[in-house]
Amino acid sequence: MSAERLSSMFAATRERDGTALLPFMTAGLPDPGHAVEMFEAMAAAGADGFEVGIPYSDPLMDGPTIQEGGARALAAGVGLAEGLEIAGRVVARTGLPVLVMTYANVVAQAGPDEFARRAADHGISGVIVADLPLEEAGFIKDAVERAGLGMVLFAAPTTTDARLRLIVDADPAFIYGVAEVGVTGERIEASSRAAELARRVRALTRTPLVMGVGISTPAHASAIAGTADGVIVGSALVRRVLEATSPKEAANSLSEAVAAFRAVL
Repeated sequence: MSAERLSSMFAATRERDGTALLPFMTAGLPDPGHAVEMFEAMAAAGADGFEVGIPYSDPLMDGPTIQEGGARALAAGVGLAEGLEIAGRVVARTGLPVLVMTYANVVAQAGPDEFARRAADHGISGVIVADLPLEEAGFIKDAVERAGLGMVLFAAPTTTDARLRLIVDADPAFIYGVAEVGVTGERIEASSRAAELARRVRALTRTPLVMGVGISTPAHASAIAGTADGVIVGSALVRRVLEATSPKEAANSLSEAVAAFRAVL
């Protein structure tokens, strides 16, 4: 089962007393023809797995950087089918676990079982649906798990203890800890609330905890490393691709950034 790749990844990072590094990148950047090369560069620099964003026209959780990345990918013709195909090639070329991140409307349009089947056919390990509340997650979570994939659920610093217990009881593949309240995007200061969220999660479960949103520098990641099983870095990497003047420059910039994050994790 594809979800087992995630479990193996967390087991390996725990064994080496480290923290998994899961870079995010929008499928189709800098262009569809060079998209997989971006992930290969990050894999060579030390990524443990990837979150691949399926471009969507109304990305409610994402700030300006990832919004721009999605708009560019959509303009280049990358939708669900193309995004899954790119994600599948990332799995094949890197051998690392890949999660796809999308929105509920994308899954509903395809149909949860069809979406999950297609993801599984491409070797995807897990699914993140950014705008899916716990109370409404069942119809997608069931389909994802029937296909042998892992479902990820969110917890934020504002999540109550009672709600956190419900999230734990739902037995997600991992808990995505929102380090900073708000949309995705780079921050200047490290999160002041991530450690307390991690403490609350750890008091309830050994389910892997991966922190994301606002983790922008190696120093931010280092501050979180001791409290979480994994770290997701998104906007800081997408920005590098958007600013690059060529695919080669984009790949080199990503390699440099991921190596710096890897060094502190």
